[in-house]
Amino acid sequence: MIIIAAAKVGGIHANSTYPADFLYDNMMIAANLIHAAHENETGRVLFLGSSCIYPKFAEQPIKEESLLSSALEPTNEAYAIAKIAGLKLCEYFRTQHGRLFHSAMPCNLYGPGDNYHPENSHVIPALIRRFHNAARAGDESVVMWGSGTPLREFLFADDLAEGALHLLQLEDPPSLVNIGYGSDLMIKDLAELVSKTVGFEGEIINDTSKPDGTPRKLMDSSLIQSLGWEPHTNLEDGLKVAYADFLSKEEG
Repeated sequence: MIIIAAAKVGGIHANSTYPADFLYDNMMIAANLIHAAHENETGRVLFLGSSCIYPKFAEQPIKEESLLSSALEPTNEAYAIAKIAGLKLCEYFRTQHGRLFHSAMPCNLYGPGDNYHPENSHVIPALIRRFHNAARAGDESVVMWGSGTPLREFLFADDLAEGALHLLQLEDPPSLVNIGYGSDLMIKDLAELVSKTVGFEGEIINDTSKPDGTPRKLMDSSLIQSLGWEPHTNLEDGLKVAYADFLSKEEG
């Protein structure tokens, strides 16, 4: 059994700056691992993708059937294409060769073990670092990218792990299934939650010259919920755990 969670990942800045790297590296990860699993007659493969595989203006909440129905979000198109290639490769090995290869698409993840790089991280770890540094420095304000109005869905990493294990126990899992929290919030509201968590009390300024990305990405997770899984960690509690993880790395 193989769970493919490996990927070159990042936020809007990283995806926009290194599209060739994101497409090539992620295609090679998927192609090499999935093909090697087939060649070695691996009994089962679970390939993890991302909600960015879905069209930019997909109907909300996004069902699995929305895949390839219209254009992708340009800022993360390269990553999305690589992930789509991986999940389709799993689907076709299952169809052509009878391999039990299947895929799960998580929404935005956060939690212990995250990447807190100041430029190439995802939104929650990036905000944690930014607000933490601002609070420590006594800054009066923090600038964040975009208008703050896009809506995003966030799932605690341990909840995803439980969802993956749940899928691996099913005899006939769906070829593609969403794993999400089930509700979303605006990025500006997320920023306020993160600032409260880390103790930053200054002003949050939006740099509207920077891109927002997809307006909304709420996934329909009714399929996996009908199979017996649901998330357990709310965002406020999860952010506290994530910040503790960040502090442990800073102090370490």
